[in-house]
Amino acid sequence: MTALGLLVAFGGGIFGAAIGALPAFAFVGILTIAGVAIQLAVAPAATDFFGIPFGVFGPHVGGFASGVAAAAYAASKGKLDSGRNIVTAGMGLNSPDVLLVGGIFGIVGYVICWGVAMVPDVGPGLPWTDYPGMSVVISAFIVRFLWGTCGLCGKTPEGERFFHPTDATKWLVFQSSFGQIAVIGIGVGLLGGWLGVTYGTAGALLAFGIAAASLLFLTVGVLTPVTHHIALPAAIVGVASGSILWAGIAGLVCAFVGEFFARVFLDRGDTHIDPPACTIAAMTLVFNVLTSIGFWALLPLPV
Repeated sequence: MTALGLLVAFGGGIFGAAIGALPAFAFVGILTIAGVAIQLAVAPAATDFFGIPFGVFGPHVGGFASGVAAAAYAASKGKLDSGRNIVTAGMGLNSPDVLLVGGIFGIVGYVICWGVAMVPDVGPGLPWTDYPGMSVVISAFIVRFLWGTCGLCGKTPEGERFFHPTDATKWLVFQSSFGQIAVIGIGVGLLGGWLGVTYGTAGALLAFGIAAASLLFLTVGVLTPVTHHIALPAAIVGVASGSILWAGIAGLVCAFVGEFFARVFLDRGDTHIDPPACTIAAMTLVFNVLTSIGFWALLPLPV
């Protein structure tokens, strides 16, 4: 942690709040794709370009979390329709305090990520979680308790069952049925696994970048699937196991884990706790532990 890093995190947080959480995250995806292109074409081991999409403009700083915080704050002040609105650009609210909240949470995310990284790895080169992802989750819980009114898991209206929200409150209506979740999980898992098996760590980053960048279409109303929580863990499994089939299975599991986190923390809530970030943080731990004990070698798959 440095004074320069804190200052840049503040600036990144303001920028993330100004353009909105989801557009900022899509921009992370675009930067990641650019970084992979640089690695593969120019300097595979030398570039520090990834300090941008996963550092000063990472999802935990200016690439998402600051926009989530700004939206929740703005909604609590009656300046935004909902604390779950992660699409609207904060700049358009003409309220500097909203942007300043984004800047403060850029610093919060930076500090949280620094702390998360202090936890020992589960094995050589195997972190205990995805640092930016876990930082996004922790930041979102702080936001909920600061400006939310629904408690940790939200409130269930009388006559409804907790795990059966209505279409009006679901995370993604078009990506909530068993069939939709299963098919997109397998498909993206296989694709992410192929990128991981073929290009290694760079391929895993590319899988994440493509999935994240695709959300730019969601910001303009195209019903694009949210898949970065499927693509990244599946690609990690592809790298670790060398198997596209294991990656497809991982993608299937992560797709359902994402919907589980949506129903636990988001669907009944009034601020945004991100299901993909929860999934990436949790499943990175699971898959890295499996890698550390040699699980993939014990149960190899043919492809």
